[in-house]
Amino acid sequence: MVTIHIDGREYEVEAGKNLLETCLTLGLDLPYFCWHPAMGSVGACRQCAVVQYQNAEDTRGRIVMGCMTPVSDGAIFSLGGDKASGFRKAIVESLMLNHPHDCPVCAEGGECHLQDMTVMVGHRDRKYRGRKNTHRNQYLGPLINHEMNRCITCYRCTRYYRDYAGGTDLAALASRDRVYFGRHEEGRLESEFSGNLVEVCPTGVFTDKTLVHDYTRKWDLQSAPSVCTGCAHGCNTLPGERYGRLKRVHNRFNAEVNGYFLCDRGRYGAGYVNTDRRLDYPGLRDANGKYAALSAAAAVAQLGSLCGEGDIAAIGSPRASVESNFLLRCIAGANNFAPGFSDAEQKLVRHALDLQRASRARIPDLQALESADAVLVLGEDLTNTAPRMALALRQSVRNKAYAMAADLRLLPWQDAAIRNLAQEERSPLYIAATGDTRLDDVATGRFSLSPAAIAEFGTAVAARLRGAAPSTDDSDFGARVAAVADALRSAERPLIVSGTGCWDSSIMGAAAEVAEALADAGRSPMLSLVVPEANSMGQALLCDGDAPDLGALEERARNGEFSTLVILENDLFRRGPRQPMAQLLDAFTTVVAIDGMDNATTSEAQLVLPAASALESEGTLVSLEGRAQRHYPVFQPGEGRDAAWRWLLALADIRGVASLAGVQHFDDVTRACAESCAALAAIVAAAPTGDYRSHGVKVPRQPPRYSGRTAMRANVSVHEPKQPVDEDSPLAYSMEGLNRDEPSSLLPYVWSPGWNSNQSLHRFQAEVGGPIRGGSAGIRLLPDEAAAPRPATGTGAAPEEERGGFQLVPRWRIFGSGELSALSPGIDELVESGFVELDAQAAAELGVGPGDGLVIGDDLATLRVKINNEMAAGCVGFSVGLDGCENLAAPCRVSLRRAENWQRDPSDAQLIGSDRRQYG
Repeated sequence: MVTIHIDGREYEVEAGKNLLETCLTLGLDLPYFCWHPAMGSVGACRQCAVVQYQNAEDTRGRIVMGCMTPVSDGAIFSLGGDKASGFRKAIVESLMLNHPHDCPVCAEGGECHLQDMTVMVGHRDRKYRGRKNTHRNQYLGPLINHEMNRCITCYRCTRYYRDYAGGTDLAALASRDRVYFGRHEEGRLESEFSGNLVEVCPTGVFTDKTLVHDYTRKWDLQSAPSVCTGCAHGCNTLPGERYGRLKRVHNRFNAEVNGYFLCDRGRYGAGYVNTDRRLDYPGLRDANGKYAALSAAAAVAQLGSLCGEGDIAAIGSPRASVESNFLLRCIAGANNFAPGFSDAEQKLVRHALDLQRASRARIPDLQALESADAVLVLGEDLTNTAPRMALALRQSVRNKAYAMAADLRLLPWQDAAIRNLAQEERSPLYIAATGDTRLDDVATGRFSLSPAAIAEFGTAVAARLRGAAPSTDDSDFGARVAAVADALRSAERPLIVSGTGCWDSSIMGAAAEVAEALADAGRSPMLSLVVPEANSMGQALLCDGDAPDLGALEERARNGEFSTLVILENDLFRRGPRQPMAQLLDAFTTVVAIDGMDNATTSEAQLVLPAASALESEGTLVSLEGRAQRHYPVFQPGEGRDAAWRWLLALADIRGVASLAGVQHFDDVTRACAESCAALAAIVAAAPTGDYRSHGVKVPRQPPRYSGRTAMRANVSVHEPKQPVDEDSPLAYSMEGLNRDEPSSLLPYVWSPGWNSNQSLHRFQAEVGGPIRGGSAGIRLLPDEAAAPRPATGTGAAPEEERGGFQLVPRWRIFGSGELSALSPGIDELVESGFVELDAQAAAELGVGPGDGLVIGDDLATLRVKINNEMAAGCVGFSVGLDGCENLAAPCRVSLRRAENWQRDPSDAQLIGSDRRQYG
């Protein structure tokens, strides 16, 4: 700690920080534009100018930039003196020369960092009367709106997009006094993290296109803390609602999970709640197959007549909350409840849980991921299966640069200096996958291998770490194994990443063996295993032990054990080929589906109960690292919809489930789950209970400037009705309450006087860049400390024997592989049609080229061809979840043949894949 003086006051602050972040941590207002806590300092905007004095006798001082000045013991600064404030006013005026001053029509209005800083420095009158530089805006895709005339050239956008996120198609293009931030030509931004430009940009240059088309001011948005359901990473989000519609999703800071950034699927993938496929009323199918709408009371009565007596089977869902799945499991009985995975996926997720429990490796959070100084990824294309983790690994490769900087006494926030020092030097990142990945540009090495070969490679690395002699059969293979083993052995914080992405448990077993070998060698390894859906790990913990799979339920139904099936938020036709799933449903006389969206499974049910989405209901989700986190309803569901757990409580009451007697509120369900399931005992601590109050009052979902409540119902009545009451959470559907000092799991929005933009986040943090005061949201259910030493074990299922045909491998897509996000406006335009990927040699043997049709197996699917020379030899990839791929499941071997009479799509003239330069 050091002592500094600011405007005559003495402060004890942390050494090594720059003055700007120190002032913000102290609660002092010092304006800035280009600096960002996740990206460091470059001193581009000159807005954080202060006066620094040599000593107490110095009366003149000199102007320095706060973001580029480290604090030192005895340093004397002035923020409010005439020299500093006058300089900052001049800077703002110069930055605003070409700005259109269009605040009333700007989508950023009311949450604009430029507005806040302009007011903060006191700039009111514009002296410049000349012509402004103007620019033509670009089309940047369906997600991002571009308004270049509002730019103040702070360079935040390109620093984030290129330096932080690794994008290559956005740049600062300049000629004379004209600087243009955009693409070399119009087109969709290619980065999967482009949506963060909306929050990174301090003006309105980049805004949410989906919000612009359905606009509401920030102060009129009702918000609540939520959790992204796009993948298993568990990113924290802040959805905003108005008029019963989701308007946008912003990042909710959690230092241990997602930090300042989201992927585009997380930011835009929740728009499905506004689509026409949302179910609004219960429906009962008549003898003609048509559905008749029911009232809620009539639906409960029908539920009683269909499910009131006898044993029932139940299928849960890894995208539904822990509480909803728990209730359904209690109602049906543990032996009659399938967690809702496909039969193969259920074993994989269970294996991932067992491996993490047994491993001596630490399960890393976001900060640990970014701190890794050597990384091995086995079998995962992380940008498509766990995008936020991929962004973290992009930061991990910079740890060598930070080590080099430390040797020269450069501070870690001196971003430009460190990048100039390091150039292309990176910490080792090795990837073994079935094809190319979006992290290849920062990888030390990426090896294209079949799933069996990936497992073999991981096993060989573990053996090398334990001192085994290198293989002599394949010198190239042995050299790769040696390079990876040496890099991991030399690292202080080695990280092994694998998961279910290849649908091969032996790969995860090999990853665990590498971690154990590192532990045996005295290192402190980290192990992260990716699972597919938002609550996949929660389902594995809930069904701790054996649980029947879908095939077992079907067999028992055909044997007459039960005739009624209840399905919770799960489209079974996405769990396997259509015919087996149809046979499963046909085995039951009665099917009841509880879901929020119309899908193939609800169309086969006798009774459909509309479930509120995660944005309209409360629930707990368990992320891939075993972190239980709570999401809260942002707005109340429509009249006909209700939370799934409420429908299930009604069913439990009908059936008289003794273990659920007296359970009425959400907290009761959570407590009952914690008491009955030891693996989930800690979920009660994931968030405060419904009776929590902040300084005696509830936490408001609406900001202090929320307006127009009466006007919203002006077409109904001039009288404002009573605000809805939320009996199950400590949040209020109102602007009345107090948003201060509550735990981070209850933070509904960030706003502070003078800081209307998301930059006000520092007002809620313990220190700038640090956790929210009160700690990070959620609680870990899996240990993040090393387990007891264990003997070496096998690597799971044995690799599949080589046979004829091609090895079918999954190729995941961030846009399209997810069930619900693909329905969201904006995202739906990015979802491509189904495809297969194979290398040019295999394509030539089959007589196909880019865009041709290829028949897979015994007419399992006919898909268009992509040529990708980075695919592993003998492997053919298929697009998981995209149209036409419903009957495909990996791993298996298939035959391929050219499709006759295939109509080529004109857009397929250009190759999409690793060889687009060759064919484009």
